[in-house]
Amino acid sequence: MERTFIMIKPDAVQRGLIGEIIRRFEQRGLKLVAMRFVHVSRALAEKHYAVHKERPFYAGLIEYITSGPVVAMVWEGTNAIQAARNTMGATNPVDAAPGTIRADLGMEIGRNLVHGSDGPETADFEIGLWFGDDIPGWERDADRWIFE
Repeated sequence: MERTFIMIKPDAVQRGLIGEIIRRFEQRGLKLVAMRFVHVSRALAEKHYAVHKERPFYAGLIEYITSGPVVAMVWEGTNAIQAARNTMGATNPVDAAPGTIRADLGMEIGRNLVHGSDGPETADFEIGLWFGDDIPGWERDADRWIFE
């Protein structure tokens, strides 16, 4: 089983979309193994987005992600990273496929509702940054009907 980090961003929290977004990942078959509702500190935001520090949008990204609470989560499943990214849709909502979170609920790249890890190394880094190493596993009865 693979794990991925997903964050419901401030725009989605403010719009009351937490339940809808979680529902989509659950319906996909991914299993929620950790969740925190948190107002992101500047220090945490800077660590999380350090890879973008030299980009022109960095300052605005830090301001945005610290502007309100987020829901940080860890999801688990077979190919969880790709499954989550496909569920979210393209970064720019107008380019996202119909049926994805961003296509159905978003309009602009700067308000694209969710963040998801883009690979195994990023997932490991983000999960460690937000949750540390102590995420207990749990057995879900439905897993045998979802995963081979």
